[in-house]
Amino acid sequence: MAPLRRIFYDTEFIEDGHTIDLVSIGAVDEDGNEFYAVSTEFDDTRAIPWVRKNVLDKLPGPADRAWMSRERIRTELLEFLTAGVNNRGSIELWAWYAAYDHVALCQLWGPMPALPRPIPRFSKDLRQRWDDLGKPDLPGAGADQHDALADARHNLARWHVMEKSRRTRAEGVVIGSV
Repeated sequence: MAPLRRIFYDTEFIEDGHTIDLVSIGAVDEDGNEFYAVSTEFDDTRAIPWVRKNVLDKLPGPADRAWMSRERIRTELLEFLTAGVNNRGSIELWAWYAAYDHVALCQLWGPMPALPRPIPRFSKDLRQRWDDLGKPDLPGAGADQHDALADARHNLARWHVMEKSRRTRAEGVVIGSV
């Protein structure tokens, strides 16, 4: 069986209640491998002032290599997500409030049936896991919040804290029941 690859990611997008238009995506795996892309195809004229200030103003300059067409993002992201795995079920995707992020990711390929088979049909939600673990103290997001790669790194940091909390609680149950 192929090893499980956990990938923590975040997207930034423009949405109007009907359409989620990907601006950027950042992803990091447990080994620290990273992926970052900014779409050359989003419509910045549809961005509300909050998105302009908190997302668009933080994007790298237009000459940065992170700027890519959706087609190139699809290709490079699929390579990143599937590096070292080849079976469905070998990848876990994790995001904070994952629902919108998952839609933004999937829409790179169009309708759900077009999603490549190795990519999970859902993302696991770190926010829900945090609730389930009793809301342990988490690290702060920092000044680079709403930068997709910085937020993906932050999601990995959250995971580490939550896993430590989960293990501590599990050891306490075992120790307390002896």
